Amino acid sequence: MLFEQIARNKRKTIFLLLGFMILVTLVGAAIGYLFFNSLETGAFIALVGGAIYAWLMIEQSTEIIMNMNNAQEITNPSQAPQLWNVVEDMAMVAQVPMPRVFIIDDASPNAFATGSNPKKAAVAATTGILDRLNREELEGVMAHEMSHVRNYDIRISTIALALTAVISMLVNFGSNFWFLGGGNRDEDERKEGGQFQILVMLLSVLLMIFGPLVATIIQLAISRNREYLADASAVALTRNPQGLISALEKISNSEPMQHADPNSAALYIENPFKKKSFANLFSTHPATSDRIARLEKM
Repeated sequence: MLFEQIARNKRKTIFLLLGFMILVTLVGAAIGYLFFNSLETGAFIALVGGAIYAWLMIEQSTEIIMNMNNAQEITNPSQAPQLWNVVEDMAMVAQVPMPRVFIIDDASPNAFATGSNPKKAAVAATTGILDRLNREELEGVMAHEMSHVRNYDIRISTIALALTAVISMLVNFGSNFWFLGGGNRDEDERKEGGQFQILVMLLSVLLMIFGPLVATIIQLAISRNREYLADASAVALTRNPQGLISALEKISNSEPMQHADPNSAALYIENPFKKKSFANLFSTHPATSDRIARLEKM
């Protein structure tokens, strides 16, 4: 079951990349049409620039995401003995390489894993999680994060985060260019184009408005779906569902984090901002009560 899911996640990586790149191309084409009167030019620039940016971000994902969250790397077990030991144990049980370990100075308990693949993985834990969770609960959390590493969830999440950032950058560029007076199209040209040009212009504006929203929805949906699998995988590693259940209860009932980066909120084991959005469409995580209910049946 788990090996099938790993293979499925690797295949999903390809489809995810293609889907996001299509969206990047469409948003680029919209900007090209609105401001340069050329769908092809906009699409080409967005596709090439987006691919380069996404590749650089994916290759440097650990450094970028850890910096975004003000995380500091520990390189010696003596700096955080229990955390280091638990991560080492869970990595061994999950049969993945020992990841780099980071600590975030924040009183709210939380943690996440990131990286482009298991060999380049890293985990981060807040000072709050080290202060409030006992070893059994910390093992449940780190088993959850090692499951993300083993199941290649970290790669999918990194790609989604990178390409969502690309789309946001493109739209911000288009918006700034608009306010600076760009995108003025000749009135005679508009009249000559007739209804077709009006339709293309309307679709372009809609793509600029809703492109980032669609990208965010895709990213959040991926995050919600992967959490259930990681919870189940964590129990398979620890053979102790109660540890993770207790940890989730403590984390969900704590105060919001002060320094988490909003763009990487979906990476955390629990929403760092504690906000529940309507209809679960814009939620970064499934409801904790649902996750606990599933764990209690295991």
